[in-house]
Amino acid sequence: MSAPIKIGINGFGRIGRLVARIAANNPAYQLVAVNDPFLDSEYMRYLLQYDTPHGQFKGTVKYENSGLLVNGEKVEVTTEKAPKD
Repeated sequence: MSAPIKIGINGFGRIGRLVARIAANNPAYQLVAVNDPFLDSEYMRYLLQYDTPHGQFKGTVKYENSGLLVNGEKVEVTTEKAPKD
């Protein structure tokens, strides 16, 4: 099997959370970073875990060192308004 495709998400609204769920539940993808200038890491954890329009996330999501652990994998969280930064 080849290495997973690394994914970074810019914006953690409904679509960003759906992409995160897909990446977290598919070994072909690895979620490595999320950028959203309007949300902090703790609230991102809550939204991913309990996003009611799509049901509760079946995996594990933890807040750790201003980042996230999704199914045990570290996900870097940034809050840049300009993604190039």
